[in-house]
Amino acid sequence: MEALQLVAFAKAYSGLTDEEFRQADAIIRTTTLEKFGPVRGVKPSLVFELGFEGINRSSRRKSGIAVRFPRMLRVRAVLPFHMLLKAGDSMNADRDVGTPVSVKIRERIVAARKRFHSNDNIAAFIEPGELEQLLEEVEAKMQGVLDSMVIDTTSDHNTNDTARRVARMYLNEVFKGRYVEQPRITEFPNVERLNELMIVGPITVRSACSHHFCPVMGKLWVGVMPNEHTNVIGLSKYARLAEWVMGRPQIQEEAVVQLADLIMEKTQPDGLAIVMEATHFCMAWRGVKDVDAKMINSVMRGAFLTNSALRREFLALIPGKN
Repeated sequence: MEALQLVAFAKAYSGLTDEEFRQADAIIRTTTLEKFGPVRGVKPSLVFELGFEGINRSSRRKSGIAVRFPRMLRVRAVLPFHMLLKAGDSMNADRDVGTPVSVKIRERIVAARKRFHSNDNIAAFIEPGELEQLLEEVEAKMQGVLDSMVIDTTSDHNTNDTARRVARMYLNEVFKGRYVEQPRITEFPNVERLNELMIVGPITVRSACSHHFCPVMGKLWVGVMPNEHTNVIGLSKYARLAEWVMGRPQIQEEAVVQLADLIMEKTQPDGLAIVMEATHFCMAWRGVKDVDAKMINSVMRGAFLTNSALRREFLALIPGKN
């Protein structure tokens, strides 16, 4: 059974409202299940649903899963809901002390059933002040990496503060697009009803491959075919949106699609075209060490897909690409 089906199964037997079930789910996930860990290879995020399934499937409440979680059974079988909430608040308050901020952020994302892949933005789940805490946590983990690489950061003046510098670089610079909200974009109506091809570029691209965290450096061009209902945004805003999307561990194919989706959402044009060319240091710096190889890919939407003449015009106007 999938997680969603298990949730529905548990809810049917619990007698709780949707909101009460959501709160109880969050409390039990964070106060009970983590203390016992996964069962039979099941991820912790699914154990609550599986536990309910085990409880309600067995008349004696002795399924293999239920037996492994006696504390969960006590909470479910004995405490009224208002006492469950109170107990959960108390346990969560105790638990917050010493809990890594990354764990808290991850729990919010999981509770919201959202994804947190390397190229996802998670700013909505980071509370004020937590980014600095996260930086300190990453610094400590990075120091552990340096120690494991047998680098004497104590007496080596070159690496004294490397862990801090790397943590700051990742969170505040090269991967900033994961941790900050989308840049504010002012949109204007197309008063003049512009309907001619517009090209912006080359826009400098700085990213990192999600496979090796090696730099990806290049440029991209954006072609927009507006209509009378298209929202007009400033030329610099295309660069800001590109920087935000590319400022995450990415693979080029997905990065261009993410940027295209974002620009389509913001401007609503008849057509959109993006071409990106980049050098991947995971290929130039390591591996085959081919410093001249580049990757070029494109995304075409709307009129650029259906109108071959428009597509040829766009490609012909890109310097060095005709």
